[in-house]
Amino acid sequence: MTRSGLRVLVVEDSLALQATLATLFESHGHRADFAADGRRGLQLALDQPPDVLVLDLGLPGLDGLRVCRELRARADRHVPVLMLTARDAVADKLQGFDAGADDYLVKPFSGAELLARCVALSRRHRVGEANDLRIGSLVIDRRSGAVRRGDRMLALNQSGLHLLRALAEAYPRSLTRSELVRQLWGDESPPSDPLRTHLYLLRRELDPPGVSPMLRNVHGVGYRLETDL
Repeated sequence: MTRSGLRVLVVEDSLALQATLATLFESHGHRADFAADGRRGLQLALDQPPDVLVLDLGLPGLDGLRVCRELRARADRHVPVLMLTARDAVADKLQGFDAGADDYLVKPFSGAELLARCVALSRRHRVGEANDLRIGSLVIDRRSGAVRRGDRMLALNQSGLHLLRALAEAYPRSLTRSELVRQLWGDESPPSDPLRTHLYLLRRELDPPGVSPMLRNVHGVGYRLETDL
């Protein structure tokens, strides 16, 4: 992020919403560039990686999911992606995260919340850094989703990978259970407690017997990662 604010790329085919977002970002000192179709948006994101990409799903050319997947496969750095869409079902959100989105905001939305999420994403991902996220012997490739601890590759499902990335990006801060639930299910948390199961599976793969545990339960707070080096 520069002194003058964020450089945000908005891929959105509604001209009215483009105008609204241009006013919103510029009035808060940020620069907003726009693309009205998926192919153009992807090319702009690859040629001039923005600080944050705000991405609609229902786009002409390439839909938002394809744009996100292509960006993750082809970009040489991690571009934070916030999906901004009217699709509010849990399945849609999971598809978005599976495609590589970092955050998901449903229309209609609060302008203040959109701004706050964009700023948070830029800080969390340390704009312009390489795709590898490293904590001790743990290495997460944001682009491919490959995870290794030392010489051992970890076999994680999508939920486990998403949890681990959230914890790694927050490191050394702890995340509460509600923050982790939101990472997986957005604002529509399931009625049961599947987070416990996902954390158990993640810990079993990340911290097998005989190694220094990295996933820690912080009593009364939540969970965090600790370096093993």
